[in-house]
Amino acid sequence: MRHLEGVTEAEVNFGASKLTVYGETSRKELEKAGAFENLSVIPENESSSFSTPSFQKRYLSLILSLSLLIIGIVFDFVYGGNATYTIAAYASSILIGGWALFRTGITNLVHLVFDMKTLMSVAVIGAAIIGEWREGAVVVLLFAISEKLETFSLEKARRSIRSLMEIAPDNVTIRRGGTELSLAVEEAVIGDIQLVKPGEKIALDGRVLSGASTVNQAPITGESIPAEKQTGDEVFAGTLNEEGYLEVEITKHAKDTTLAKIIHLVEEAQGQRAPSQAFIDRFAAYYTPCIIALAAIVAALPPLLFGGMWSTWIYQGLAVLVVGCPCALVISTPVAVVTAIGNAARQGVLIKGGIYLEEMGRIEAMAFDKTGTLTMGAPVITDMFFYSEKDKTMRNLAALEYHSQHPLASAVITKAREAGVVFENVQITNFQSVTGKGIQGVIHGETIYAGKPSFFSRELLSPVQEKITSLQEEGKTVIITGTTAKITAVAAAADSWRPESKNVLSRLKTTGIDELIMLTGDHRRTAEAIGKEVGIRNVQAELLPEEKLSYIQKLTKNNKKAAMVGDGVNDAPALANAAVGIAMGGAGTDTALETADITLMADDLEKLPYTVNLSRKTLNIIKQNIVFALGVKAAALLLVIPGWLTLWIAIFADMGATLLVTLNALRLLKTKTE
Repeated sequence: MRHLEGVTEAEVNFGASKLTVYGETSRKELEKAGAFENLSVIPENESSSFSTPSFQKRYLSLILSLSLLIIGIVFDFVYGGNATYTIAAYASSILIGGWALFRTGITNLVHLVFDMKTLMSVAVIGAAIIGEWREGAVVVLLFAISEKLETFSLEKARRSIRSLMEIAPDNVTIRRGGTELSLAVEEAVIGDIQLVKPGEKIALDGRVLSGASTVNQAPITGESIPAEKQTGDEVFAGTLNEEGYLEVEITKHAKDTTLAKIIHLVEEAQGQRAPSQAFIDRFAAYYTPCIIALAAIVAALPPLLFGGMWSTWIYQGLAVLVVGCPCALVISTPVAVVTAIGNAARQGVLIKGGIYLEEMGRIEAMAFDKTGTLTMGAPVITDMFFYSEKDKTMRNLAALEYHSQHPLASAVITKAREAGVVFENVQITNFQSVTGKGIQGVIHGETIYAGKPSFFSRELLSPVQEKITSLQEEGKTVIITGTTAKITAVAAAADSWRPESKNVLSRLKTTGIDELIMLTGDHRRTAEAIGKEVGIRNVQAELLPEEKLSYIQKLTKNNKKAAMVGDGVNDAPALANAAVGIAMGGAGTDTALETADITLMADDLEKLPYTVNLSRKTLNIIKQNIVFALGVKAAALLLVIPGWLTLWIAIFADMGATLLVTLNALRLLKTKTE
């Protein structure tokens, strides 16, 4: 395809079965270029209309080749192996079954590219030259069967992504200008109102304008329990509206939905080469010429030095070429990577490439941000102690926090509203936010302060210091409010740890991750209390973002493969510098999708042990495949010594190894979350 007029470059994504062409050409020309492989080219925007080739088109040449081989064997029995009819039947079987093989193999031979098809072509043509027509025909047929079975197995691995593509509906019902319309999803625009009945799939990402329902978000987040949705909540394309009627304002075009981004990122990930795959490719570049040299030595040395028969040892040399085909070795890694990444996507875990999949399998230490990762991320006021007029103090504190963007501000405001305090109309002048300390503002001529204990002098804190220490030891964050003259209230907020955190961290330890660390900007006592609850001993508290980064770099210097788990935004430097950066809650968060190496689409720590187990199983399967592929080759090659290696044994060894490594990799499809 690169040689077509108008084409500047062409790339194939093996995992996604996708071709990208740069330049100008026609679909007809592309299909013509791939005709010898019976390729059908479907434009990406028409991929939903993709249909597999008919049985006749896919298997016709194979059936004809088999029929002619059987006819040849019958003629061989009746007329003898050297009869014209017999040779004609075998030759026809070879040509029909191996046309695509020879076309590629001979082209490669001319360009001195020695791959699997080159070796097979030389072996079959050599078999015909020395009169082994039946052997050549059997080799071609077995190779064709191997190719079909391999294609079938790989399609099973690729189907995980194709099934994702089929999740979202092609049409959407919208209300535009008071009229209901049914349109193709590509025709809907941002701002249109999407109408979703119970039992229907949501066609495009959006925000609920009216209605309430439960939505099954498993295709996006991997969560088995449907999520409650009401006015203001986000919904995603491809998810199922189960109960109520929803009116949804469309917020993203079809090509920009969360599902579309997941599919795009997974396809890219499946197209990237894992480190072990890159190693295998380099190894194969040296391995194949060595096999050719070995075949030449086997064919020539015994006749030249020991008086062996040329026909016998040329035959043995051709068998060495066949058994030496590196197909099982070359396919051992990519099929495992494709399968694992596709399976992870279906479970709500987005892995951006084979490199991160393999790195995750080697992780020895895992660092966690606290807020929103190990904890719920929504602090609430648990204690309030007043040392001045209660209503006035609460009103002033809430009025100040009403102007703040700090996470604790919403907790104070919620507490004030629960107490029935009206604060929205309080006039504040000279409002200031002091980074890392607190806030201040003038109310009725008096400056009011609210923030950390360090925002106030030791003299002012002295009467309440015992209370502050007690609250901090309970793992709570303390908020002080007062004036320059006195402390008027002490409040405590707590961010409760996730119920699943303790169990998840315990399971991570059983997978072999021996060091778990909490990295947080929170007060040390608060952080240590949470760490004690969830089972983390190594707590690094009161850290700035750059200090989190420094700690990750320190782990790396100590030769520790470390992963960082955070929210994908505040922890960006640490996430980027860790061996693997893992973002929580990627659904609806573009930043998390873009920045992290692995994204847990749901806000669910339970996916972490699954991801570690999947990665480790993938590494083990890749190692098993490589050892098995090389072991089978070595065992078959040893048969050369007594002269027992035949083309039949060679092709069975090659085909068997290829199929077994593929089927072994497909075991990864069974890996599920617990």
